[in-house]
Amino acid sequence: MKKTRRTFLRESGLMAAGLAVYGLSACGNSGQQSSAESDDTKMLDTSSELFFKISLAQWSLHKSLFDGKMDNLDFAIKAKKDFGIEAVEYVNQFFKDKAKDQAYLAEMKKRADDNGVRSVLIMIDGEGSLGSLDKKAREEAVYNHYKWLDAAKFLGCHSIRVNAAGEGKADDVAQAAAHSLTELGDYAEQLGMNVIVENHGGFSSNGQWLSFIMNAVNKSNVGTLPDFGNFCITRTQDGNCAESYDRYQGISELMPFAKGVSAKSYDFNEDGSETQMDYWRILKIVREAGYTGHIGIEYEGTRLSEEDGIRATKALLIREGAKLT
Repeated sequence: MKKTRRTFLRESGLMAAGLAVYGLSACGNSGQQSSAESDDTKMLDTSSELFFKISLAQWSLHKSLFDGKMDNLDFAIKAKKDFGIEAVEYVNQFFKDKAKDQAYLAEMKKRADDNGVRSVLIMIDGEGSLGSLDKKAREEAVYNHYKWLDAAKFLGCHSIRVNAAGEGKADDVAQAAAHSLTELGDYAEQLGMNVIVENHGGFSSNGQWLSFIMNAVNKSNVGTLPDFGNFCITRTQDGNCAESYDRYQGISELMPFAKGVSAKSYDFNEDGSETQMDYWRILKIVREAGYTGHIGIEYEGTRLSEEDGIRATKALLIREGAKLT
């Protein structure tokens, strides 16, 4: 039964006790995809025989975009013409001041539509901490995300990706994030949109922690965006990972709630395999969860160029995905 907000607020006090032992079975959920994504099977990548569809995350080209070598408005066209990818995932950092600019958004939409490219989601950063323990800051963060839901709806996306970030004890941040996600999910529901959370560092890179929040929120339009690579919980001052979470366990825990998946990649060996993770093993987890939506290429390597890294990741997804199809 779908919980009302009042029921959620009354019962959320139980979260602190639950999180103290969230190693228990706090991770189960039917987690079916919303109709906004699962019904869209027409616009496929050229590799249409795979059990999933391929999209391109804009962050894969962040160096070119930040350096001014590429314009945000050209992203959808480049995805199609240079990589043969017919679905894109935007990052709000590259059109930060355009969330309410209808003329600009209309041009983005036109260029995507004219080239047969599906706009899948917008990744949202820099709009405040949804897990902040300060109520005013938390409410401001929720409000700041509303305009991006409106923009994503206009572009034809099915979701925005948000971060469940906050400072404090794990159980306190979880409870704060759950409140924010419930409010944001309520607004998104009116638009027929989804709010999805990525494992993106800190507590959110703990699969049990994030899946517990999903169960607590218990809204069909609030889910996850499991990322293959983001399982570092804490880092040292020089940026090295000090505490990490098992990626395969984490992906398994987050997939029941997934409304998107991010194929992170860093580098490749001579046979084209990713050097830091087993793509076949991960895709097997994704397939066994019943997921058939988009998997977004997100290349973050330095040895290959951005373009070559995208192509290598796409080739690997096709190769390993075909083994499971």
